Amino acid sequence: MSAALEVSELKKVYKGKRVLDGVNLTVEEGSVFGFLGPNGAGKTTTLRVVTGLARPTSGVVRVLGHDVSTTGNAVRAQLGFLPDVPALYHWMTATEFMHFAGDLFGLEHRVLTQRTAMLLDTAGLGGVKTRIGGYSRGMRQRLGIAQALVNAPRLLLLDEPTSALDPIGRKDVLELIDSFRGRTTIFFSTHILGDVERVCDSVAVLDRGRVLTHAPIHELKARHGRHKIVMEVTEGADKLAMAIAERPWAVTVVSGATGSIEVTVTDVHSAEHDIPRLVAAQDTGLVRFEAGEMGLEEVFVDLVGQAGL
Repeated sequence: MSAALEVSELKKVYKGKRVLDGVNLTVEEGSVFGFLGPNGAGKTTTLRVVTGLARPTSGVVRVLGHDVSTTGNAVRAQLGFLPDVPALYHWMTATEFMHFAGDLFGLEHRVLTQRTAMLLDTAGLGGVKTRIGGYSRGMRQRLGIAQALVNAPRLLLLDEPTSALDPIGRKDVLELIDSFRGRTTIFFSTHILGDVERVCDSVAVLDRGRVLTHAPIHELKARHGRHKIVMEVTEGADKLAMAIAERPWAVTVVSGATGSIEVTVTDVHSAEHDIPRLVAAQDTGLVRFEAGEMGLEEVFVDLVGQAGL
């Protein structure tokens, strides 16, 4: 499978400050790629370089096989971009705004009319006559994604598309992103871990201008090789937690005030066999026992914490 985006040793310095420090990325065509990092990590700066809005201090960025520093508008015409705060004309309707955006790409009227109807229907805005000034934040974001797709781009770049949305707005935007899976390559920049885990195939974690890891999400979790067990006992949680902490497979053990114990383990099979024996030896009751993989949030916190040491 070919790469829609390749970033090699990308560095960017602003006023003596190194904002990007040797960023390397590969985004496969047709994938939904999560670009994850805390605010200020350098995500928006990376997107500005990819779109040609900023020049790199050094390094190479290839979009659809072309170097963005030397390519012309032909390649940029194959990009769709939604900034974190999209500029929408509040006096327009959704259809008027879509036609305005399509005209900028020189789309033929018949094609633009058909594409506008399809994209607005997909975005849940088909038939909406209200002017954009009366839209909710979620509606504006969905319209922003629709206009970013009006030129049928091969690479869609989204900068914090779910930021500041309420739960319903976030759900609608994530479902819209997921609906375009396989129809274009989607580069989804965000600081919201749950959104990445829900819709993305692969993820890169950026912190302080450096990529800490870059892998498919399932490989990233497997690579860290840890599982989490959450349990609750009727009594003696602190004593049981101390006994669990002595086992070789236990990484961290935290007991709560209500008899709950959370254990991070390296060998879930051994833990599942040993913990019931320890519970029986303590002569206490086991109310709840759940085992599962570490979530992306735990992996992220672990990675960023290590980088900050």
